[in-house]
Amino acid sequence: MDHRSKANAPVLDNFWMPFTANRQFKATPRLLAEAEGMYYTDIDGNKVLDGTAGLWCCNAGHGRKKIVEAVERQIRTLDFAPTFQMGHPAAFDFAAKLAAHAPGGAAAQLDRVFFTGSGSESVDTALKIAIAYQRAIGQGTRTRIIGREKGYHGVGFGGISVGGLVNNRRMFPQIPADHMRHTLDLERNAFSKGLPQHGIELAEDLERLVALHGAETIAAVIVEPMSGSAGVILPPKGYLERIRAIADKYGILVIFDEVITGFGRLGTPFATDYFGVTPDLVTTAKGITNGTIPMGAVFASRKVYDGLMVGPENAIELFHGYTYSGHPVACAAGLATMEIYEEEGLLTRAASLEEYWQEALHSLKGQPHIIDIRNIGLVGAIELAPRDGAPGTRAYDVFVDCFKKGTLIRVTGDIIALSPPLIVEKEQIDTIVSTIADALKRAA
Repeated sequence: MDHRSKANAPVLDNFWMPFTANRQFKATPRLLAEAEGMYYTDIDGNKVLDGTAGLWCCNAGHGRKKIVEAVERQIRTLDFAPTFQMGHPAAFDFAAKLAAHAPGGAAAQLDRVFFTGSGSESVDTALKIAIAYQRAIGQGTRTRIIGREKGYHGVGFGGISVGGLVNNRRMFPQIPADHMRHTLDLERNAFSKGLPQHGIELAEDLERLVALHGAETIAAVIVEPMSGSAGVILPPKGYLERIRAIADKYGILVIFDEVITGFGRLGTPFATDYFGVTPDLVTTAKGITNGTIPMGAVFASRKVYDGLMVGPENAIELFHGYTYSGHPVACAAGLATMEIYEEEGLLTRAASLEEYWQEALHSLKGQPHIIDIRNIGLVGAIELAPRDGAPGTRAYDVFVDCFKKGTLIRVTGDIIALSPPLIVEKEQIDTIVSTIADALKRAA
């Protein structure tokens, strides 16, 4: 038990916290000490309902015994083994298990798996695979990647280049990329239930960028099927299908960033399945190990994989990889996670809750300050009107208020984002929504 009073809290000075206003946080810290099921416990022993699955990753809830035992067993048996010119059984076993649940099912043939250590690494891996594939098939001039405004693809140099969140980009040099417009349209689509009706024409931006740069310069287009970190921005009906059709027309690969949507978040194993659109590469992480051990994976189509399996058999086909690609302990955690998903039907459970979740979220319409509510699967966003001259402060105050009342939500700017573990029950959905409603009334 690690229930410590604030007087006995850890020293805060040394940890440089990621994506955090460090001075603000350290003045009034929020410290989590334990987790089990749907709940965190803070250092003072207060229960906190997890409305965000940690950081979009603890899909099966917290403290799962099967994962704990698998990790302990693996560390005792084989703590580390290299996967450069060597191997260990767990990596191959886990790749086969993932292939059995691959995005799009067997027909999509997205069953070649490259392991990484995180979502950011998965994105940079997918970008490199796309460029390497184009070169391998004689299209070496294709080095540009097309991303999208408001897209988030991690924090590697490739990811920030194709991403479209300005604060992630403004300080750093980038690789050749260009961007389609985002699909958030409050004027036409506010308070849509599920996919918005308007905006399929935004997919034509890919045609425009082909005309600007030339198809012969473009290797791939990368999109999140649902933009998570920007605040749950949904694709208009038909949009992803149109992106796929335009890409096919010009020989451009399609990459779906499913770091957030992967492993049951939308009520299907992947967003690829939800939308019925098959990309060439899919990036994953987060839910792949239920957030327990850092890991990611890129699913590649056989077309892409086979396109790189050329030249002498003793030659390395792709000069890329990480020390921790296919780490044995991460693979053990992933195998146990997938077994839980299978045994408890968690890759599809969100489908049975989607309507209840939708109605619960949209019951907040009319509450103070709300200008939009968005939902898909077991994901939701509540967008608030910003305070004059102080954007982001209203949502932050709601976030702090909810935490004090025992519910964890996530905010980005003035958007509240919600993605509870897939084991959530209806009464816990009610608690999340009522806690937010009460906090909104207190937010001046």
